[in-house]
Amino acid sequence: QVQLVESGGGLVQPGGSLRLSCAASGFTFSNYAMSWYRQAPGQERELVATITSAGSKTTYADSVKGRFTISRDNAKNTVYLQMNSLKPEDTAVYTCNARFNPRFEYWGQGTLVTVSE
Repeated sequence: QVQLVESGGGLVQPGGSLRLSCAASGFTFSNYAMSWYRQAPGQERELVATITSAGSKTTYADSVKGRFTISRDNAKNTVYLQMNSLKPEDTAVYTCNARFNPRFEYWGQGTLVTVSE
């Protein structure tokens, strides 16, 4: 059974930091590119960051470049999103995604990040 379980969300003040984790099981994690998406209320889902299967390449949305860092530990079947200098506009449900090809793609349930005073 495939599972992607996010954790680490919560309430943080502007300028603060959070580290999200996504623990994977039920598939060969090291073969999959991993991504973090987010969706704010009333807005479309946005791709935040992607890391290749071996972790050799990362890409980021312009809105988070220089503030967020995606990483993975293939030995632990886990992908992370380190979020620094958080802004109120970063408030959203953050969801991790595993993709091998269009046929083999999985989603987590999401974790809520709220940036507010």
